[in-house]
Amino acid sequence: MPLKIFGAVRSLKNAFNGIIYTFRYELSFRIQSLAAIIALFLAFILPLKLYERTVICLLVCMVLVLELINSAIERVVDLFKPAIDHSAKFIKNIMAGAVFLAAIFSLIIGIIIFSPHFISVFTP
Repeated sequence: MPLKIFGAVRSLKNAFNGIIYTFRYELSFRIQSLAAIIALFLAFILPLKLYERTVICLLVCMVLVLELINSAIERVVDLFKPAIDHSAKFIKNIMAGAVFLAAIFSLIIGIIIFSPHFISVFTP
C-alpha cells in the first residue's frame, strides 16, 4: 500500500511539473492562465448562478487543457520531424486551430454570461 501512495504522489508531482514547464516556456499558456484567473475571479465575485459559474470553470479548464495538449503535440512533432515540413506544419496548425476555437467560443460565452452583470453595475 505505501508503494501505491508514493506512485500516486510521484504522478501528481510529474503532472504539476508538466503544468509548470508549460507555464514557463509557452507564452500562450501564460496569457490563457491570466485570462483564466480573471474569468474565475469574476465568476466568484459577481452574483452568478451556480450553472453559470460551472460553465465558466469548465470553459477555463477546457482551454487550458487544450493548450497543454497542443504544447505536448508540438513537442512530439518536433521530436520526430525537426525540420518543418508540410505535414508537421499542418499538425501544429490544426492543434493551434483547436485551441483558438475553444478560446474564441469561451470568450463569447463569457461575454454572454458576464455582460448582464456588468451592464447592471454601470447603469442606474
